[in-house]
Amino acid sequence: MGRLGPTEIILILVVIILLFGAKKLPDMARSLGKSARILKSEAKAMKSEDQQSTPADPPHPGTATPDQSVPRTIQAAPGDVTSARPVTEPTDTTKR
Repeated sequence: MGRLGPTEIILILVVIILLFGAKKLPDMARSLGKSARILKSEAKAMKSEDQQSTPADPPHPGTATPDQSVPRTIQAAPGDVTSARPVTEPTDTTKR
């Protein structure tokens, strides 16, 4: 397969516009960009969480441990301030 020339690129764009419609394309691009930002921020959070999971010093007395009830917040993607919210951890309330 050779390189795509300007004629082929224009033809591909016309087919995409005909398939999806001119009104849907900006929404699709916006949602794709938002998904990419979320994926990037989650990957960065996982890297930082990985680095923080091996502390050099043991925890100090009086600080919270993972077993204690500590309010957590889900971090929003950069630029998306509406989706950050406090999270309650699930608890096992079923009786066995």
